[in-house]
Amino acid sequence: MIARRTILTAIAGSIAAPTLSAAQPATGAPSSRLALYANVGPDLIHYDVDVEAATLTRRGTVTLPDSVQYAWPHRSRRFLYVVTSSTAPGNGAAPSNSHHLVALRIGDDGALTPHGAPVVLPTRPIHMSTDIPSENILVAFNKPSTLRVYRIRADCTLGEEVRQTGPVEAGIYAHQVRVTPDNKTAILVTRGNEGTAAQPEEPGALKVFDYAGGQLSHEISIAPDGGRNFGPRHLDFHPSRPWIYLSIETQNQVCLLHMADGKIGPDLLFRTGTLAEPGKDRARQAAGPIHVHPNGRFLYGSNRAEQTEDVQGTPVFKGGENGIVVYDLDMGTGEPKPIQHVDTRGIHPRTFHIDPSGRILVAEHNLPVTVRDGDDLRVVPAGLSVFRIGADGKLDFARKYDLDVKDQTMFWMGMVQS
Repeated sequence: MIARRTILTAIAGSIAAPTLSAAQPATGAPSSRLALYANVGPDLIHYDVDVEAATLTRRGTVTLPDSVQYAWPHRSRRFLYVVTSSTAPGNGAAPSNSHHLVALRIGDDGALTPHGAPVVLPTRPIHMSTDIPSENILVAFNKPSTLRVYRIRADCTLGEEVRQTGPVEAGIYAHQVRVTPDNKTAILVTRGNEGTAAQPEEPGALKVFDYAGGQLSHEISIAPDGGRNFGPRHLDFHPSRPWIYLSIETQNQVCLLHMADGKIGPDLLFRTGTLAEPGKDRARQAAGPIHVHPNGRFLYGSNRAEQTEDVQGTPVFKGGENGIVVYDLDMGTGEPKPIQHVDTRGIHPRTFHIDPSGRILVAEHNLPVTVRDGDDLRVVPAGLSVFRIGADGKLDFARKYDLDVKDQTMFWMGMVQS
């Protein structure tokens, strides 16, 4: 058994790792160089980030084999790993046969260049992350739901798949995979699927594995009430407490799980709502990713809506909340208490990230949507919205960068400090 003090030390030490959420404690010191990467289809666009001015300056673009699905940096911050696919998202998407794992070198100026040969993947990947020392890449596939592990070579190019010595039961619709800060547990978040008139609900779960050297073993499942009314999407780790925060997409909630003695407790604590107006009749809402602020005092989550209805031959947004909810965290119990709901000025903020100093948040909106504007209609473009983060954790809108994505989709963005 691992002592509680060991767990806390491992978690605290992990905040220096180069994750795409909170990579370092908030110090207020200027970063050496901060780059933002955002995709439009297969194009991965590089922006310089000025945290003081809360501005983005577009620099260059690298085109990948397929549309970007997710990305994660090497621990050194000198390489970026990306999964791509030509399959569209969603359960009803037609399958395709082009899916890749790609390694990119991050230059001194933040520019991206290919680093070694891509690895062909079997189906559409939806999420990926490295383990803590960046020795392996864990890739989650949504349909069929699968988890695979790939080696990172000493030169940081991509290696072979790690063949598992035992079975891996990957639930229904895997959506995220993370390794705990002590590098000893892998968690696969499986969303399941909401019930419809034609199909019953498919339960969600957290699939928890012992993890060592790329091998997954001793799987357990955390699925309250058999996974009914439980559609988890993304989790994040607190930087100094043994707490895991989890967004529950289909119930529009966030909750807390505790880690102790190297194990994750099965209880979902608090199950706090994400919506400003939870009782309002609207189109489908879906809670999105969550990120803990680098200082550990605040939690941020996204609310997403994009369903349309036909208005004289034009698909028009049916309404709903698209924005960020801010929670103050009780540092004794971990309870998240909502303190702000902010409109992100776009439709469907699928991804967002906080810079390592904790002073700005950038939200990405994945597609243009026509909305009502009084008696008229107007198009809200895809793009990137930049917010300043105050000392109280609240967000102040700075500006939005609209992007013409044409027939493509913005699906992922993140920031890397080098």
